[in-house]
Amino acid sequence: MSDLERSTGNAVRLEHGVPQPFGANWTGQGTNFALFSANATRVELCLFDASGRVERARLRLPGRTGGIWHGFLPAEFGGPGTLYGYRVHGPYAPREGHRFNPAKLLIDPAALALDGRLLWHPALRGASEHDDGVPDGQDSAPFVPKSRIVEGCFDWRESRAPNVPWRDTIIYELHVKGFTQLHPDVPVRHRGKYLGMIEPAVIDYLNRLGVTTLELMPCQAFFSEEFLIRKGLANYWGYNPIAWYAPAAEYAVQDAVTEFKTMVRGLHEAGFEVILDVVFNHTAEGNEHGPTLSMRGIDNASHYRLVPQRREFYENLSGCGNTVAIDDPATRALVLDCLRYWASEMHVDGFRFDLAPVLGRDRGGYSRHAPLFSALQSDPVLSNLKLIAEPWDVGPGGYQLGNFPNGWSEWNDRYRDTVRAFWRGDVGLLGAFAERFAGSSDLFRGYGRKPTASINYVTAHDGFTLHDLVAYGRRHNEANLENNSDGHQDNLSWNCGVEGPSEDRAILELRRRQMRNLLATLFLSQGVPMLQAGDEFARTQRGNNNAYCQDNPISWVDWSRRETYAALVEFTRALVDLRRSRLWLRRDTFLKGARGTRASRDVTWLHPAGHQLGEHDWNDVSLRCIGVMMAVAPGDPGGELLLVLNNSDESIAFKLPELGADAGWQRRVDTVGVEAATEPDLLRCSEKVEVGPRSLLLLESTSAATS
Repeated sequence: MSDLERSTGNAVRLEHGVPQPFGANWTGQGTNFALFSANATRVELCLFDASGRVERARLRLPGRTGGIWHGFLPAEFGGPGTLYGYRVHGPYAPREGHRFNPAKLLIDPAALALDGRLLWHPALRGASEHDDGVPDGQDSAPFVPKSRIVEGCFDWRESRAPNVPWRDTIIYELHVKGFTQLHPDVPVRHRGKYLGMIEPAVIDYLNRLGVTTLELMPCQAFFSEEFLIRKGLANYWGYNPIAWYAPAAEYAVQDAVTEFKTMVRGLHEAGFEVILDVVFNHTAEGNEHGPTLSMRGIDNASHYRLVPQRREFYENLSGCGNTVAIDDPATRALVLDCLRYWASEMHVDGFRFDLAPVLGRDRGGYSRHAPLFSALQSDPVLSNLKLIAEPWDVGPGGYQLGNFPNGWSEWNDRYRDTVRAFWRGDVGLLGAFAERFAGSSDLFRGYGRKPTASINYVTAHDGFTLHDLVAYGRRHNEANLENNSDGHQDNLSWNCGVEGPSEDRAILELRRRQMRNLLATLFLSQGVPMLQAGDEFARTQRGNNNAYCQDNPISWVDWSRRETYAALVEFTRALVDLRRSRLWLRRDTFLKGARGTRASRDVTWLHPAGHQLGEHDWNDVSLRCIGVMMAVAPGDPGGELLLVLNNSDESIAFKLPELGADAGWQRRVDTVGVEAATEPDLLRCSEKVEVGPRSLLLLESTSAATS
């Protein structure tokens, strides 16, 4: 008799149940369990006490429909809050791709919540170190978090998704913990938590900044790798998932599911969209020497891509040891079901897919017509969400920028690299810079896509912060304990003359100007701008460009810098306001600019001498300054805009274009600082304006009568 039977006085039984949906789903009368395993011979449901330490019952799932095992547990034997796991029986034959071992307690891939911590222990491995075909018999249950049954009821209080059009979207990428961990106006209990994101001080700051869409770094339940734990480090970023449906408990005060929903509800009520950074390319089980925690022990051959003819080894297209087999129909169905759960039950507004080419791979390579993409396009729930690809993985043909389906947007690293190189002072970049500034039509015009397919950014979580981009010429990742060998080597950064901290006023002012240049370029470009949290007040990681393992002040947003760099915050807000006020700056059609009179052109590229750039000018490597004349869109306030960019070390005289009678040009943005300018507010047409070294100047046409 099991412990559960003794406590209830009844024989525990599982009814037949149904094969859908995946996971443990509470119905009010009981819980239906459904688990896919095409190659298992038996699946056992293990129920635990509230501590997660005592296995109270072990019950065989009685139903099987195709490859899905299922059973129904009546409410008298357990309901919401009950902890469980699986033991799956089958062949242990790694050379055939099978790694079943019932001694290993397995996390439900569709668990809605996890309880407890992972404790790294040899029992987590499925076999001996040499993997000689003999499974290890040590019970792993004491060392593995338990899956938890969730009721799912929640009062959304009539909140509605903001549904911000792509053209109006301004993305703010942040880490849930790092954003509020050091915030002085967030109660200590809520710092670093989901609930901290909806504290009044945080909501007020985000509203004043003007961003529309928060892109949250991974919130799916994840584990830190064993090698990091041994070093006293942790996987801070969270790109190491184990339970795709479950929100990470690290960011909860008590109940991760309820608190994540509370966060989304509060952000929606404040007008913000929520995009979730999701990881479906690999799991925390690692390579063939990794632990048996979930899908490896459930059905290794179905869930992972294995090396043909050497099926004991994993294909590693993620760089993290394994690759999820999205081309397997059952695994693909699990991913789609998970996405629907986050959209329908957790109310997120979209997804950013880490290493997204993995999602479109089969044995023939990557295809933009892959089954998962087709399923997303036809799904009545998912097709209406914002879908963003990180368009590269580490496999053959893994760089797929511009090759995702219509309706997707993509992180545009060519924009990042070109803008960085231009403001570093690299020569011969005018053509490339113009293409990126204008929306990257060379990448996205095909298949009926729009400029909004390009997610423009100059910094993100992976790499230097904005401050460090202009303060360091090389990485400084010593704190990662990998001999400074990890992270990108070529960052297209420039330290402005001194590596790292400096007290030289000229160096500090140059760095601030470079940050203003980069921010202004970002918000004035066609496409969708993405700002990394804290860059608006010069967040620093002390030169660490790969802070994935730094769950400490290196990575956390330092809110004290908001006062030090208050002018930069206001500069960023002004740029956001300008972008939101001008339709031309957020077009959903590509620029043409080659026909018609000057007044009818949507864009005109100008030489400092005042004429339009010709073929010779575009190829002139000595030319370091360019003007961009932007037409007035119907409904736009104000006049035409003229943006002048100078990436040289010398001031350049730029001849202003002709306008109508009594018209002139007025400064809107000057990264040198208009307060130091001696020129009159209204500049006459055809006169020359001095554009300072390494600076950006934005002018607006106006009449003398309205100036």
